Amino acid sequence: MSESTEPQGLPRRLLADPEMVLACAERDFARIFQLAARKGGFHPSRIARACELTPSRVGEVMKGRPKITNMGVIERIADGLRIPGRMLGLADRKWEQPTGRRLDPPPKVEPSRSPWTVPEARVGTELDDILAIAAGARVTPNVVRSLQASIEDYWRRDDQHGGEALRPAVIGQLRYVTGIMRDTADPNYRRSLHGIAAELARLTGWTYFDARQFNTAQGYFTEALRFAREIGDRPFIANVLACLSLQATYQEQAQDAITLARAAQDNARLDGGTPRLLSMLSMREAFGHASAHDQEATHLAITRAHDHFERISTTDDAPAWVQYFDHTKLTVDTGIALGQLGDATSAEPLIAEALRAEPTTNLRGRAFHSFWLARTQLQRQELELACTTATAALDLAAAVESPRVVAHLQEFRQLLKPYRGHPQAAELADRITGSAR
Repeated sequence: MSESTEPQGLPRRLLADPEMVLACAERDFARIFQLAARKGGFHPSRIARACELTPSRVGEVMKGRPKITNMGVIERIADGLRIPGRMLGLADRKWEQPTGRRLDPPPKVEPSRSPWTVPEARVGTELDDILAIAAGARVTPNVVRSLQASIEDYWRRDDQHGGEALRPAVIGQLRYVTGIMRDTADPNYRRSLHGIAAELARLTGWTYFDARQFNTAQGYFTEALRFAREIGDRPFIANVLACLSLQATYQEQAQDAITLARAAQDNARLDGGTPRLLSMLSMREAFGHASAHDQEATHLAITRAHDHFERISTTDDAPAWVQYFDHTKLTVDTGIALGQLGDATSAEPLIAEALRAEPTTNLRGRAFHSFWLARTQLQRQELELACTTATAALDLAAAVESPRVVAHLQEFRQLLKPYRGHPQAAELADRITGSAR
């Protein structure tokens, strides 16, 4: 193939590869070049031409020496190989604009408005400090606490209503925090601001994941990895890898899901690994094995998750962002993994128990778990009960902006096809079809 007909950049499938995602997040250019050569067909001389480097320099980098730290060179590599800027911790590149190849661009925040939307005032939130941030005030402990409180509020709203309406505010706040980081010389706030930016990037990625916009979600998860890595926050790195693992499960990339979940556990253990965090990460691995229909590996991962959970003490020091993983969440996730394996007899009572204990305010979670309960009931030939449960899931989904839940309900409609002669099943299938219009 002549040089003029060579593709402009790395294949999209390679940019979505978990190994490449991690290599970019760590700016490990030796690994990036090796993957480009091995999986993308980019031989060293071609990398050199694309990135305006000499072939000998590329060869040395691929051997691990020297490290590339010069921002000009990093930008040339991003442009030459068409690696999205966010994957390397850079600003969006010019070729990523809507006229280029970028997928699912995040919505723009209107410049005439405040850079982010102030969340609903609630007990514990210092509204004056939030407004001070919008006005460009200097960083103070109260400002940091206000930012952290707003993240808690965003997650609460995301659980209740989905993240579609929140996303522009979260993106705006993320960009504003990164601006504060650039303008703040005080090292006392470096770790806090990087941690806040990492959480906001993960939340943004999660809202895109819930919207099934997986390419954009991965970009924000990668950004979260970069922020966490810059302050050496291994537990949060593990948390983001767990998000990527779950996304891989949804994309039916079972082996990638397992690899990412195991990498997450390795990162958590390097920092001591609290029992609650390791329990959650083991369950993410179980999801990957269940997606691969590996009975033995799934049961082993579930057993590890329960063993870790039993070691949680009354003085649990797990990070705040994993406190959601309580006994109810462990129970329902176990049921879902078993349901994915086809063991409906074991799965149904677990999911039903969790639904009874789950907060009624968590509308998306209840819709999602109701779908799984209906699916296990259908597997057990409990058709009328399954239709009743799925109807409840459909009603909950109507109050939540979550394409992920809608996709599950469409999946349930397909499962009802053999029962279209049953009036209740036919009516439900028609309702599900109508809800997607």
